Amino acid sequence: MRMTDRPSNEEGALAPWFAAGREAAPLPSGEFMARMEALALESQPAPRAAPAAPARQSRGPGRLLARLRAMGGWPALAGLTAACAMGLWIGAAAPEAAVDWVATATQEQGLSGLDPASGFDYAMLGL
Repeated sequence: MRMTDRPSNEEGALAPWFAAGREAAPLPSGEFMARMEALALESQPAPRAAPAAPARQSRGPGRLLARLRAMGGWPALAGLTAACAMGLWIGAAAPEAAVDWVATATQEQGLSGLDPASGFDYAMLGL
């Protein structure tokens, strides 16, 4: 007897009837169980054949092409190439005017001539 099977005070005069109902639990007949089993077997899907192996797919674009697309495509690559070429050209064949300006700026004003904001930093430090 389980804890839920105990008669409670609320059942009152109906307690014997509830106890009789708990003792004589109806069981399904064998014919009913056979019909249920047949219906269950009918409703189950038929076994399927194993799926064929998927065709090998191409790997898609390579890493270089994916990075090119992430940067913005061929126009972005053209601009990047032009900027790199210009930087190499200026670095290898520096114009004399730029070299003279850097030399005079560092001699007359120190490093603050190259960076105007650095003068403010020096003033804040008290140098």
